[in-house]
Amino acid sequence: MTEHAGEHTRTDGMPELGQPSALRAPPRNERMGAAKIECNACPVLCQISEGRVGACDRYANQAGLLVRVDPVLMLRRGAVPALASEADTPFPAAPDGPGTALDGSEVFVTGVGSSTTYPDYKPAPFIVASQVAGVDMVTVVTEGIFSYCSLKVKIDTDRWLGPEQANVRCKGEVVGHVTTAEYGSQMLSLGGVHHLTGGSKKEGRIATEMMQALGNKQAVDFQIDGGAQITLQAGKAPVVDGVLERRMRVGCGSATIGIFAQQMADCADEVVVVDYHITGVLTEHQAGRCLHMRPSGIQVRGRKSTPGRYFQVANPGTGWGGTDIDDPLSIVEGWDGSEAWPGLRLLMVSTTGEHAAWYVLDETLKPQPAALPPAVQQVVDRIGENCEPSMTTVLFLGGAGGSLRAGVTDNPVQLTRAIKRALVNVTCGGAPAYVWPGGGITIMVDVARMPDHSFGTVPTPAIVAPIEFTLKLSDYQALGGHMGHLRSLAATLQQGAWHNDGAPTARRWVAVNADNPWPPSHGPLLG
Repeated sequence: MTEHAGEHTRTDGMPELGQPSALRAPPRNERMGAAKIECNACPVLCQISEGRVGACDRYANQAGLLVRVDPVLMLRRGAVPALASEADTPFPAAPDGPGTALDGSEVFVTGVGSSTTYPDYKPAPFIVASQVAGVDMVTVVTEGIFSYCSLKVKIDTDRWLGPEQANVRCKGEVVGHVTTAEYGSQMLSLGGVHHLTGGSKKEGRIATEMMQALGNKQAVDFQIDGGAQITLQAGKAPVVDGVLERRMRVGCGSATIGIFAQQMADCADEVVVVDYHITGVLTEHQAGRCLHMRPSGIQVRGRKSTPGRYFQVANPGTGWGGTDIDDPLSIVEGWDGSEAWPGLRLLMVSTTGEHAAWYVLDETLKPQPAALPPAVQQVVDRIGENCEPSMTTVLFLGGAGGSLRAGVTDNPVQLTRAIKRALVNVTCGGAPAYVWPGGGITIMVDVARMPDHSFGTVPTPAIVAPIEFTLKLSDYQALGGHMGHLRSLAATLQQGAWHNDGAPTARRWVAVNADNPWPPSHGPLLG
């Protein structure tokens, strides 16, 4: 595959890139033009003309040399020099000038911009030795090419987005599905190998572009079959059918009753918390009984579960409590005349407090709307106060149990076993990764905790994501690590990746995310 001739021309100004990573020249393809270079960073094997980049926008031909366009991202504890944080700088000079002593307690080399060694019979680009708290450590750094990967998206809203298992579309192509709702959140599963490689070429391309954009904290539009149109962005509130969400519900209707029962009982004779999943009725609820509340005689539609808890009071939707209703009285079928009384005070409220209505029963036991008394408004406000802000959480999930392990050790199963024994700390761009139990190395990481622009793509199609393995030097040697390619942190800062033939490597310094533990000292590694 050759580089794209039309749109891939931004490297005509290649000298302005500073000093990009220079990669070892691949074997010569005899059928390739003399002025081109074949890139072997992924299976596409782009043939790149001078001054152009490959199909992934990550590698380029600069004066006959295959170079990595993006700089390696370096995490630094403490202050980051202003110039170094804004611009790419070559490795030979430390960020604070010559002679600055940096160790593994201050600097961490991430996989962002590190390049890959695919196919991974070659050692990883960076195998860095450092000391942390007097302990000899090793961090193996690479960018993994993931075909087996997906995004799990948690959307904090009680709005109904679509039926479970419904297709989720991006630019008209199916890129995922609605999965099981969790407490106060709707969940999507996006991407995955079947969308990347199992459908049409267009489906794979759009799924890859979608995953890259969401992983890089950009906004993406989706349409759910039979459901809502949504805009999602990591760390931001979702937009559902053009409306920006504000609150995540405090709990289901029953939980809301339980939390605020005493405050409700002080100002109302009956409270109904409308919720698509479990609607709560105060006087029937165990909380109301414990408070010795008088039965109101209200008759609520739906399927009664335990006392004061009703299922299926309405269809799902974007109205009250995630239902399709605009009039809360539509779920009230009537009143038991032997228990209800004229003047009974009724509060109907949603699980977020965004919807609330106050009624008083007249002589015919018909609810009459009235203004919310101040004490009742305080209860409604308290419900809203206890709702967390609505947010979209994007988790990257990838299978790292494949060939990239060969970049770490010549006996890959040893790496898998060491990770399961908690001897290895796995990070993605320095962000902590959760390793799923069971076989292989299946990792999951919150993209919001990763550096900006951590994800790339290759047109196979697949996602490119940073990954780092940190462990004690003695453990690395025991699992058959590539000791011959081990470099000290100081040598790495001066020389760059081992396969760069001594050419300087561009880097970018950023301060460590304050919410993340320092990767080399996380967990049991130094225990």
